Amino acid sequence: MLRRITIPMAAAALALGVLGLAGNAAAAPTAPAAHAAAHSLPAHFNPGGVLVKRGTLHTATHGGVSAAEVTSSNWSGYAVTGSSGTYKSVSASWTQPTAHCTGSRRSTTYAAFWVGLDGYSSSSVEQTGTLIECVGSTAYYYGWYEMYPAGLITYSTTLHAGDSISASVTFSGTQTYTLVLKDSTRGWTETTTKNQSGLARSSAEVITEAPCCTSSGGILPLADFGTVNYSGSADNGSSMGTQSPTEIIIVDGSGNQEDSTSAISSSGAFSNTWIRST
Repeated sequence: MLRRITIPMAAAALALGVLGLAGNAAAAPTAPAAHAAAHSLPAHFNPGGVLVKRGTLHTATHGGVSAAEVTSSNWSGYAVTGSSGTYKSVSASWTQPTAHCTGSRRSTTYAAFWVGLDGYSSSSVEQTGTLIECVGSTAYYYGWYEMYPAGLITYSTTLHAGDSISASVTFSGTQTYTLVLKDSTRGWTETTTKNQSGLARSSAEVITEAPCCTSSGGILPLADFGTVNYSGSADNGSSMGTQSPTEIIIVDGSGNQEDSTSAISSSGAFSNTWIRST
């Protein structure tokens, strides 16, 4: 079963978080919390919106290997890009990171982990993945999909930190998208089929995101997710690691990194590691 997000009483407080407060203090992880059906995400919440670029394309080097890199306000990870209609599938696996939540209830942060088509240079994104929400010291975990700019849909299935997740988005026929999110630890699979025409399919991505937005707009503070390790990142049936993908890192308005992106292996493995919130 799916449920749509509703407006929480604390939505106004989230707008303050968009301005950004430093979140560098180390803290022990909170106990993993399951998806809470009574808890509501903020209105106008888009954990998988389009790329918001900060810097222009340049070259980054990992262990002597050079790769194209861009900085972004909201994305980190890897993307492959091409002409319209190039990409028909994207997939990856990861272990759901443990949220390190601190602060008062007015301190709310987020981190999303997903695979998707589009969004790098187009106005739509077809995506599915998982989400951390830290409300003060309490962590909430969600599975979700989104056909952006249409609204977020969360799944009611239980998700915990440490669960083994795999996700895929596949295009078939002339307008059919199949979005699959699987939790091997809990033994559930959510499969959603959506029909939509006119989407670009000009990029494929495996992304860690500082989500957007509150009702007033703006990127929300990035939750301390520690490190997320992706494996098997692939598009059109081939490893992204063999296709010279573009590396992306999240930076704040002053150009300070909010997380890091490792080199990607030939098998499509890489990691993102949290550094700070905005």
